[in-house]
This record gives sequence, C-alpha cells and structure tokens, in this order.
Amino acid sequence: MIKKIEYHIKYINNFKPSNINELNSFKNYYQNKKGVLKLLFNEFKNINNDKKSIGEKINYLKKIIDLKINHYKNIFINEKNDEKKRIDFTLPGYCYNWNGKHPITYVNDQIINIFNNLKFKTVEDREIENDWNNFSALNFKSNHPARDMQDTFFIKHNLEDHRNNIMLRTHTTSVQIRYMCDNKPPFKCITFGKVYRNENISSRSHCFFHQIDGFYVNKKVSFIDLKDTIVYFIQQFFGRNTKFRMRSSYFPFTEPSVEVDILCLLCLGKGCKICKNTGWCEILGCGLIDKNVLNNCNIDSNKYNGFAFGIGVERVASLKYKINDIRLFSENDLNFLSQFNII
Repeated sequence: MIKKIEYHIKYINNFKPSNINELNSFKNYYQNKKGVLKLLFNEFKNINNDKKSIGEKINYLKKIIDLKINHYKNIFINEKNDEKKRIDFTLPGYCYNWNGKHPITYVNDQIINIFNNLKFKTVEDREIENDWNNFSALNFKSNHPARDMQDTFFIKHNLEDHRNNIMLRTHTTSVQIRYMCDNKPPFKCITFGKVYRNENISSRSHCFFHQIDGFYVNKKVSFIDLKDTIVYFIQQFFGRNTKFRMRSSYFPFTEPSVEVDILCLLCLGKGCKICKNTGWCEILGCGLIDKNVLNNCNIDSNKYNGFAFGIGVERVASLKYKINDIRLFSENDLNFLSQFNII
C-alpha cells in the first residue's frame, strides 16, 4: 500500500494542469466519493501492520492534493481576471470623436492665408542648417550668444571655426536667406516650419516650436509698408478692435527693429503669468532688413530694401484660444485636442 501511495505522491508532484478543466478532472479523480483518497482510506481500515506510517503517508497525500488544487485554482482565477483586462488586438480600435486639425496646424494655415491675401508667396526648406544660412548671413557676430551650445542644438560644432558648424535651425529666417540668395527681387514671401532652441521646457517656452517668417524686398520699401502689413495681420487674426503697441528692439538682421505686443487676451491687461503681469504679450518681432543681410545675399542694398517679421505660432495660438501652458500643444492629449474640433 505504501508503494501505491508513493506512486500517487510522485504523480501529484509532477502534475501541471494547463487549464481549469484539467484541474477539475484531477480534483474529481482524487476527492470525489469514489475517488482515490476514499478508496485508500477504506483500504486503510483493514490494515493491521505499519498503521501509523501508512496513516501519515495518506494524510501527506491528502495535504499535497489540497495544496495542488488551491495553487492552480488561484492561478486560473487570476488568469481569467487578466484576460478580461487584456487588449485583443484583433478587435477594431476605439472610435474617438476627433476628425479635425491640430490647433497649431489650423493657426499656421490661418496665418498663411492672411498673408497669401497680401500676395505673399509660401516657401519651405530644410530644418538642418549650416552656419552661414542660420547665423552669418543674418549678421550674427562670431561671439553672439545664440552661437553657444547652451542656446542652439548643434550637430557639428567647432568653437574655433564656426563656418563649418551644422545645427537644427533656430528660426525659419534661414529659409529667407536661401530664397534671397537664389532669387532676384522683387519678391514677397513667407516661410514656415518647426524651429529648435536649447531652452528649458516650461508653460511659456519649449525646446521646439513653430515659426512663420515673412519678408518683402523691392525698391523704396518703407517702415509704413511694414506697419500696415502688421496691423492688417493683427486685425485679421485677433480682431479689428485688438489693442497693440510697437516697441523699439534689436535684431542682428533688421534695422530699425521693433517688437509688437497686443493686450493680453487672457487677463485683458490686468496682469497674469503669461504676460508677466505687464498686461501685454509679445506676438512678433520685425524691422527693415539690414543692408548687410541684403549684400550677403548678393542683393544690391543701394537699389533694393525690404522688411521682415517673425511670428511664433504657439504664442499667438495660446493667446487666441486663451491657453496658459504652451506644453499642451505637443503632448497629444486627446482630451485637450478634442476641445477644438476644427475642420
């Protein structure tokens, strides 16, 4: 009888059911009214020799049967719960009610359409630039802070000789240089795309953003032409009653240079963190193109002049839609994006 019990102990120790049905068959085989345990206990009653050791063996057998059943029962229960949570990739995906443009795409298109109405031609070009088109041709001095590693994402950087440096463009003005070098004036263009700055990511700034640059080169272009263009853009994009101001500023590639602010649309001039409690928000920089820039592009600055401007798309989108955190535009949060539902 001991050999029979040891046979069952060995079988049970090696038993590994693959599903709940095999476990139930195992349980019935050993624990039902006509199962192995019942037969062994009946046989045990008629034994007179080694009754103590045989009884211990039978009790041990009963114990490991219970342990085996409880162990795999818990496993199959957990697997069943996990199965309910598991994604079936063969099923159709969830249908989100989202069929519109990203707000940045919409604002970008809207700005382009405004300037297209003024006969500005749209041009695009590369995001990886050389030093000439990104800095030197735009009148940046060799020691300008923008050339430092902490301000620009360099792919190739040489401190001693910056002429062969390669970088992610820091502004779409580099496209302006490429266009002016390859075309003869007069011309009126806007450039757009993603630009990169080595900045800390916060509610007001990001390491990448979208920019639209415009430039007009012709004979006898005046600052009044620039102002009229900017006023037209503000009234078309923000509304005819939008309050704005122009402040004298400095850019290496324009002279004179100004920054344009509008009354903060989030706090209506009362002061908030977006406008730094000034009540005003900068929306673009602009000015008359510096003569050195025209000469660098082989354009006769004695015959031609022009103006240029640059708009941060995320900046004006934040003001238009009253969004106080610029990071929301790049996080792909459908709860945020679905609020726009712009076709």
